[in-house]
Amino acid sequence: MTDPVATLVAEAFRHRINETNIEAGYDRFAALTGGALDFDAFRAAVAEAQRRGLIREPIRLPEGALQCHWHLELTPAGVAAARAQGGGAT
Repeated sequence: MTDPVATLVAEAFRHRINETNIEAGYDRFAALTGGALDFDAFRAAVAEAQRRGLIREPIRLPEGALQCHWHLELTPAGVAAARAQGGGAT
């Protein structure tokens, strides 16, 4: 079985996911991965990746924005982890 955090990190390395909320973020992730994780596994992977310091805080309120946005963005440690697992680095 594939590690959900590894799947999340690999997709965040390959694709920019910037949506209005986590549900829309999951929909984009699912479309990119062919539904590799269900919603609960996705949420758990996001929480674990954040605990490990692999992704930045996904909920942000950019300056001047009227609402929060949900981003899946790797930290430097997350980039290193993606590259170590062959995350599509060029």
